[in-house]
Amino acid sequence: MLAMARVREVYGVRSLLFNEAEKTVRIEYDATRLNEPMIHQLLRRAGLDIVERVTLFTIPEPVEALPAAALVK
Repeated sequence: MLAMARVREVYGVRSLLFNEAEKTVRIEYDATRLNEPMIHQLLRRAGLDIVERVTLFTIPEPVEALPAAALVK
């Protein structure tokens, strides 16, 4: 747990939620300061083995523009 506390203290890590029962870690970080490979490295140094990455949001697909005639009724 001391190693996890050190991860929480890294500048740019906003929050860290560790659920031992579910064997999950949820990390919110400042993407202008850190990136995903850096977070993985921090977690590996803390003794955690990363098995799967779960995305908590999805990027919406672009919507095709409607022709101007379709907008006028």
